Amino acid sequence: MDWRDRHASSRASAKDAVARIPRGKHIFVGSGAAQPTSLVDEMVRQYTRFADNQIVHILTLGPAPYVEPQYQDRFRHNAFFIGPNVREAVHEGRADYTPVFLSQIPELMRRRRLPIDVALVQVTPPDRFGFVNLGVAVDVVLPAIEAASLVIAEVNPRMPVVHGAGFLPMDRLDAWVEVDADIPVVEREELDEVSLEIGRHVATLVEDGATVQVGIGQIPDAVATALRDKKDLGVWTEMLSDGLVDLVENGNVTGRYKTIQPNKVTASFTFGTKRTYDFVNGNPAFSFHPSDFVNDPSRIAQQHKMVAINSALQIDLTGQVCSDSIGTKFYSGIGGQVDFIRGASMAPSGKPILAIRSTALGGSVSKIVATLDEGAGVVTSRGDVQFVVTEYGIADLQGKSIRERAMSLISIAHPDFRSDLLATAKERHYVFADQIEPRATYAARYEKLIRSRTGEELRLRPVRETDEGKMRDLFYNFSADTVYKRWMTAMSRLPHSQLQRYLRVDDTENVAMVVERTASGRDDELIGIGRYHTDAATRFAEVALAIRDDYQGQGIGTALFAHLADIARANDIRGFTAEVLSNNRAMLDVFHKSGLNVETRREGTTYSLRMPFSSTESQKERTRATDEG
Repeated sequence: MDWRDRHASSRASAKDAVARIPRGKHIFVGSGAAQPTSLVDEMVRQYTRFADNQIVHILTLGPAPYVEPQYQDRFRHNAFFIGPNVREAVHEGRADYTPVFLSQIPELMRRRRLPIDVALVQVTPPDRFGFVNLGVAVDVVLPAIEAASLVIAEVNPRMPVVHGAGFLPMDRLDAWVEVDADIPVVEREELDEVSLEIGRHVATLVEDGATVQVGIGQIPDAVATALRDKKDLGVWTEMLSDGLVDLVENGNVTGRYKTIQPNKVTASFTFGTKRTYDFVNGNPAFSFHPSDFVNDPSRIAQQHKMVAINSALQIDLTGQVCSDSIGTKFYSGIGGQVDFIRGASMAPSGKPILAIRSTALGGSVSKIVATLDEGAGVVTSRGDVQFVVTEYGIADLQGKSIRERAMSLISIAHPDFRSDLLATAKERHYVFADQIEPRATYAARYEKLIRSRTGEELRLRPVRETDEGKMRDLFYNFSADTVYKRWMTAMSRLPHSQLQRYLRVDDTENVAMVVERTASGRDDELIGIGRYHTDAATRFAEVALAIRDDYQGQGIGTALFAHLADIARANDIRGFTAEVLSNNRAMLDVFHKSGLNVETRREGTTYSLRMPFSSTESQKERTRATDEG
């Protein structure tokens, strides 16, 4: 018997099905691309028979005619997440907004704190066992069906069948309407250089074997693009995006190390291109589940190296994050941001990330601000935030003071806004009164990975203005002997004022490189520093370096000096000079074994060294010395 005949008693036209909805009841509308458009349209056509019906849902892709002014005495929308189709109605007071964690909506429905009387949903035709499937949206749809006393469904053969929890017997449908319509698509945006740069920064935080969560849009797609060299990634995400499908197809996603549902791609819903819908259709690699399962922070926290990547509208200098409003105007919703940020922060080696463009409105406003706009809501608290990423770099706020947070965030703000941000931070005593401003650009091209003789991976990178605390720690980890050999005096302290001078560099004439541990588990501590400062008249640069005592003798100073020499050559520096104590044999060996022609002159207990980069320069120096003699 054909399934239509088996379930003929509950078959109805859209008109008859909608006519069964009582006045004054709470009506749930299916999510995202699974919005039952024909039922929504019919409900509005019959508006005269409704009164005070509340319509609730999260983001939907189809039209929302029930929020138009002429229907406000019949329908009242309550948004759990504000989409473009209802935003104006919320702003004008014709619709409501309920701020709520996505993970909590199912339980609130069950307890009737968010009551659901009628569920309007879209499903697939039943399989041979009599089960329909919720397709691209399980999220809060399945809990709404479970809570409703009247379930009306569109049965659409174009809805993909997605494995997981989205199956229910067709007998659960009180009425069904057969439709044959395309699922709404969201075309991908072209990636610009800003989004690609953000993606590249985020990718440096994602290790092989990590489990990731990302959303939809330019930045998530750019992140996915930057992850194409990663191995054995897992996916545990509320939103399955086209970018994640790219990674599955490319072989980057295996789920091998996932703790819950290993070897599966776990999500709650998807919307995007038709290619994504076709890819998930009947694909056993995917498993969709309700939001109280996928967004549960305790489950997220169990995932292996969980990386949660979310976005924001504004972030203030203390780390407070606004994601659902622009000033007093509600814009979107809490969604799953806090669920995943908190879950990832609790996961072993987990990383909560907020990835944003540094500016909005064509570059006219900064998204990193001294103070959130009046009325802006704090969605993610300053205590929950760890990594903030813009196209200008990464700020790690976890465990950092307000001073450290402010400087880190200013350093990744757009250069056009850094002066004003720093000035405000000084007025509020967030930072030192003489704090130098982060330089406009960071010379990422100078970064280089090396290995010590013991095999440990270390990073050489330009010093940052935010390194003051790390520099101070490095100084006080030097022995008195190392301090004396480096500064040629018995320095007992390195005050803030002097550290500011060391951090004032320009990456060409005045360069400072630090040596950073990359896998220490101790906040990437510094174990060495080298710098050169150029004499504009001679185009020779004075060079100096120091390595922490417990890392000396491992070839690190040699590698650092060679890298500084390469940078200097690229900046048209003619050579290096140095002043070295005669008993500093280790540093003298670094210079003499560098391959450069080292010209040495001793004055008491100090050697003066001159190291031209070319034989021509060396000959010039010898000729000059002869002439002067």
